[in-house]
Amino acid sequence: MAQAGPQAIEWIREEILRGEWGPGTRLQPAALAERLGASSTVVREALARLAGDGLVTSLPNRGFFVRELDIQELEDLTELRCVTEALAARLAVARGDVVWESEVMAVHHQLARIPRRAAEDPSHVDPAWQKAHKAFHLKLLEACACQPMLKLASDLSDATELYRCWAAPHVEPGRRDVEKEHRDILAAALARDAEELTRLLRSHYEATVRVVLDSGIAVPRPAG
Repeated sequence: MAQAGPQAIEWIREEILRGEWGPGTRLQPAALAERLGASSTVVREALARLAGDGLVTSLPNRGFFVRELDIQELEDLTELRCVTEALAARLAVARGDVVWESEVMAVHHQLARIPRRAAEDPSHVDPAWQKAHKAFHLKLLEACACQPMLKLASDLSDATELYRCWAAPHVEPGRRDVEKEHRDILAAALARDAEELTRLLRSHYEATVRVVLDSGIAVPRPAG
């Protein structure tokens, strides 16, 4: 059954985020179209959309590639994410109602019940956990009611998730208590403590940068 454009985008996005193709891998539309049961045109449009989201690089006369990794980019993306989410979180805390609180608790409950790494594949982050993790972080911000800000937060989440996924096989699973980090973030949101929430979000994201640095998968850009 042929895949529609949105389905093709989601499938390619998931394959990239779970590390199916490594950094710099060329993505050939014809081969992907055959796997998807879609036309090459649909796949090219999907890749162009993912290039706009920052997961894919489009090079003139060369085609599409999975984005490369480097430390400076990760640090810059993380800082932009922290600044963006700080503003969104403050607005969400101010504007969120009881329904928002209930939904934040519900998505956190779902996240807490999914192991980060499946027993059958302990070297990689479980795709179900990835989805629940992103849903939790976006739900925290949803009450800001600013769609451009939420779109930017979602795109930055995907861009930095690449680093987390590719670092996972090189990092001991228990070195961070991510579950506690999420519980603390939830508590700050429910307490409507905007300053503590933004502090915890920054700490949460910067801890991921340290994990990636320690994994050695991304190297600093050469000087000059």
